[in-house]
Amino acid sequence: MIRLVFALCLAAMTAPAEVIRIDTPMAPPEWAHAQRALLKASVDAAEEFHAKYIDVRGHFRGVERWGGNDGPDDVTETFHNWPLAYALGGDAKILRLYEHLWEGHLDQFQRAKAPSTEMAKDGMYWREFVTAFDWEHTGEGLAPFYHFGLCRPQDILFRQRSIRYANFYNGDDPQAHNYDKQHKIVRSLHNGSRGSKITPASVFDWGGEVVPGDDRHGRYETASNIRGDHPLNLLTTTLGMNAYMLGGGTKYRDWVLEYATAWRDRIVKNGGNIPTNIGLDGTIGGEWGGKWYGGTFGWDFWPQSNSRNYYMRGVRIAMGNAFLLTRDPSYFEPLRKQIDNLYAVKKEENGRILLPNKHGDQGWYGYTPNQHFDVQRDLYLFTMDKQYLARLAPDPWISYLLGKNPNYPNDALRGSLGEVRRKVKGFRDDDVPPDMRASDHAQRWNPVVTTALVNLMNGANEPGGAGSLVHFRLRYFDPARRRPGVPEDVAALVDSITDDAVTVTLINLNPLEDRDVIVQTGAYAEHTATSVTIGDRTYQVNGTDFTVRLAHGSGARLRVGMRRYANQPVLSFPWDRR
Repeated sequence: MIRLVFALCLAAMTAPAEVIRIDTPMAPPEWAHAQRALLKASVDAAEEFHAKYIDVRGHFRGVERWGGNDGPDDVTETFHNWPLAYALGGDAKILRLYEHLWEGHLDQFQRAKAPSTEMAKDGMYWREFVTAFDWEHTGEGLAPFYHFGLCRPQDILFRQRSIRYANFYNGDDPQAHNYDKQHKIVRSLHNGSRGSKITPASVFDWGGEVVPGDDRHGRYETASNIRGDHPLNLLTTTLGMNAYMLGGGTKYRDWVLEYATAWRDRIVKNGGNIPTNIGLDGTIGGEWGGKWYGGTFGWDFWPQSNSRNYYMRGVRIAMGNAFLLTRDPSYFEPLRKQIDNLYAVKKEENGRILLPNKHGDQGWYGYTPNQHFDVQRDLYLFTMDKQYLARLAPDPWISYLLGKNPNYPNDALRGSLGEVRRKVKGFRDDDVPPDMRASDHAQRWNPVVTTALVNLMNGANEPGGAGSLVHFRLRYFDPARRRPGVPEDVAALVDSITDDAVTVTLINLNPLEDRDVIVQTGAYAEHTATSVTIGDRTYQVNGTDFTVRLAHGSGARLRVGMRRYANQPVLSFPWDRR
C-alpha cells in the first residue's frame, strides 16, 4: 500500500508539460564540441584500459590482498566514475564494461582469502560485500555502485543488493550485528557483512598478509583499538539512501535520519568539533578516556602523517543525505561549526592559509594547506547562503557561476581532454606484470574524466570517489533511446545558479536531425521546475521534468525556475514516474 501511494504521488507530481520547441540557429561554441569530445574520449579510452587490467572473467589482473595498504576496494575505486560517465551521456559500452568488472570483482574477492585475518580468512567478501573493514576504504569501493543507480534503477540484482547492503546497517540483519539501535551507533571502525569486529585489530586485520620487502604493517602496531563509532561510519547512510530511493520503504529513510541526527547532535554538543570516537555506551570518547579527539583514524592518531585524519568525509556525505530528505539546514551546522573552528586557529604562511588537521592533549597541530573547498562548495550549493563565498573566492568554477571567470568552460574542458591524453599514455607505458600489480596500481591512470562535465552540465560539485551521492541541479534523459544522459549531439552548459533558478544553454550540434531531451530538476527529481523562460517567452511546468525539442543546429539559453527540495528523492526515470 505504501509503495502504491508513493507511486500515485509521484505520478501526480510528474504530469507531462508541453514540449518546449527550440528552432533558433546557434553557431556551435567551442565548449559544446569539447564536451562531446570529452565524453567520447573517456569512453574510448575506458575500453582499452579495461582490456589491459580486467580479464575475461571480470577479475582484476593483479595480486589479491586485504587491508588498508592494498585491498579489494582499490579495484572498484579505480572505476569509480564509469557509471557516472554513462549517466551523463557516454556510450553504453562503458556501462557494459563496468558491469563486467563489478560482477567479476565480487567473484574474485569472495574466493580470495586472507588466512591471518580473522574476518577475511574464509573470503574477503561474504554475501557480496566486504566482511569487515573501515569506511575510508569500503566507501571508496562502493562509489561506482551508487552511480549505477543513476543508470539502471530497475535492475533486479542491483535492487536486491541495495536492500541487502542497507540491512547490514539498520539493525535488520541478524548476521551483521553492526548497528546498536539503543545508542544509535555503529559498534566498531571495522564492520561489514559479518558484523562489527569489537576485539582488538591485529596488524594483519589492518594490513593483510606479510608482503616481502613491505614494512607498512608497522604503522598499524598502535591501531588495535577499533571499538565504538567513528564519523567514517556515517558513509553507511548512502546505503540507506539507495534502498529508500529504489522504493524499499520509509524505514530506510527513518534510519538514515536517526543515525545522521544522532551524529549531528553529538557534534553540536561537542562545540562543533567532530568526535572521532563514540564509545559502546554512546558517550563521546567513550573508548578513549573521554577524549573527543581520540580514536584510530582520529584527530590524534598517526601524528607522523598530517593527512591521516578522516573526520570530515562521513559527516559531509551523511549530512548532505539528511538534507536531501528533509531540507533541514540544521544538518549543516556540524560542517559549518567545524570549519569555523579550524579557521579560528588558522595560520598564514607565504600567502597561504593553513588549517590544523590534528588535535591532541596539546591542542591543535598538523597544519596543512587543505581548506576543505569541497565541503565549503557543498555548503554554498545546498544553502545558497552567500556567507560561504568569501572563502571560495579562489575557486575557478564558483567564480564562473558568479560571472567572474568566463573562460572557465573552455579551459576546464581543454584541461580534461589533456588529462585523458596523459592517462592513456600512462597506462600504455605501464609494463608492471600482473603478478606484481597492487590493487590500486591502475588508479592513477583511470582515463574517464568527469569533474568538468559534472560542474558544467549538471551545475554540481564533483561527487569524488569516497562514496557520495551526486547532488545535481539538472539532469538529462534521452527519450528516444530511453536512457539517461544527454542525447547524441546535444551539449549542455549551466552558467548561473541561484536559490530559485538555474540557467542552462542547450544546443543540438547535429545540422541535419532534431533531438529531444528531457531535463529533470535534481539528480533524484528532488526539485520542482516551476517555469522555463527563453527570451521573452515563459512556459509553466510545475513538475519534476520537462521536454525540449531541439531543431537541427539550434540552441538557446533557458532560465529554469524551481522550488528546491520540494519532493522526496527517487531513482526512477521520468517515463517510469508517469
